[in-house]
Amino acid sequence: MSDRYLNLVNSPLGSAVATRVGLPKPAVLRRYKSGDPILPGPVLIGATTGRVKASLIKLVTAAGADVRAAETEGDRWGALIFDATAVATPADLAGIREFFSGRLRSLLPSGRVLVLGRAADGADITVDATRQALDGIVRSLAKELQRGSTANLLLVEDEASLGSALRFFLSGKSAYVDGQPLVLGAGVAPAPKDWDQPLAGKTALVTGAARGIGAAIAAVLARDGARVIVADLQQAGEALAKVANRIGGTALHLDVAAPTAPEKLLTYLQAQTDGLDILVHNAGITRDKLLANMKPEQWDSVIAVNLQSQLSINAALLGSSLLRDQGRVVCLSSTTGFSGNRGQTNYGATKSGVIGLVRSSAAAFAAHGDSTINAVAPGFIDTEMTAKMPLATREVARRLSSLQQAGLPIDVAEAISWLASPGAGGVNGQTLRVCGQNLVGA
Repeated sequence: MSDRYLNLVNSPLGSAVATRVGLPKPAVLRRYKSGDPILPGPVLIGATTGRVKASLIKLVTAAGADVRAAETEGDRWGALIFDATAVATPADLAGIREFFSGRLRSLLPSGRVLVLGRAADGADITVDATRQALDGIVRSLAKELQRGSTANLLLVEDEASLGSALRFFLSGKSAYVDGQPLVLGAGVAPAPKDWDQPLAGKTALVTGAARGIGAAIAAVLARDGARVIVADLQQAGEALAKVANRIGGTALHLDVAAPTAPEKLLTYLQAQTDGLDILVHNAGITRDKLLANMKPEQWDSVIAVNLQSQLSINAALLGSSLLRDQGRVVCLSSTTGFSGNRGQTNYGATKSGVIGLVRSSAAAFAAHGDSTINAVAPGFIDTEMTAKMPLATREVARRLSSLQQAGLPIDVAEAISWLASPGAGGVNGQTLRVCGQNLVGA
């Protein structure tokens, strides 16, 4: 649904009024459109050592960005990237301040700040403390940025997925990902033949796809070249058929919580496909009640749909030959899985459980032909469900992020499509928050 306040404060009159009385002024975010440049302006890259790696410049340039070797007075930047992979002592952190200080004021609207670091590995206390400090720097910096700009941290253990990650985090596809760290590890991460169709030749299945975020996921996967199977309950058949027809996909009636769901899914895949490349566990329900008043059926149904179904279907897939090598499984978690939410102990349990599920399953999927499993944790997303919330509650929830607005279903879909792509093979067992840096739990 439309954010009327966002539209108002981005009109000439509304902007003037908001400025005069000190109201929040969320920006219209730069989202991906085919044919648009990856960034609104040039890129400047710095490094702790003072010398930028040639490989980093090459990857950023290959992504379509205009990398400037030097700066001139009056430059406006589409992105500022700092390579902090060499930090080893607290004194090294001063280089980050020196690079960003002053230049941040020259960041264009919906600009991007990326810091590259390394994950703490337990080998040296001082090095680990310094590397961890990058997380605090980036999260805090993300809260300072304005006009729709974002800051994120890439922890580069291996460069296999770095090129793909740069394309995602610099582009409008990451519009609602802000203040987040992500580890890029070792993995098989081939570049696609066509970066505009990274999923060409892939077969994907999305559960809970009849509406909302699920329908958006299906549409983006199809846009990116995948053949998409959309699955949902039989009673959602009409809406599901419309989604399938709209994206040129096929529909499957599937109750993921049914004990027979894994067998039914494998039977369908065996008969109708040559194997599955991408599985998105989007199906989910809420049955909100205070724990003191929660009935057994309200607890059990949420656990069955949101968590147990994913465990059961994953086990069945890993035990079959139907998940292709370099397969991708992406699960839907939620920021509620990190922060909790009043009246949602059942839902919070499942969304936190999904985070543990992907972390613990990573090794098993990697052993299955270099496949991966990850999760996406949306924050407050404008959907048909949130549109039914009381106006005041909805407006407060929209503003509780660094970007001061709700996300859209396509923001979740863009993150999932990237994690499902071949180039994201170095990301495994992780949960990426798509929440605009929600101020609660993220």
